Amino acid sequence: MNTYTVVKNRLLILCEEHKMSIHKLAMESAVAPSTIKNILYGKSQNPGIVTLKMLCDGFGITLIDFFNTPEFQNLEQEIK
Repeated sequence: MNTYTVVKNRLLILCEEHKMSIHKLAMESAVAPSTIKNILYGKSQNPGIVTLKMLCDGFGITLIDFFNTPEFQNLEQEIK
């Protein structure tokens, strides 16, 4: 699994856990709904750290919480 897929899946899981729609997350994080949709639907496969931090703020979690999952810990090196 690549990094983009793990980020996308993590966002989807967090939306489900926090019972947030894309619109609600956009309102809470001050990230445009189109930006969130672009990440989730593959148009933007390299979201910036500032965007991820803003999304984490919307969820009320830290970046450490976002990345502290087995999926991120077990990612293979992208460049071989």
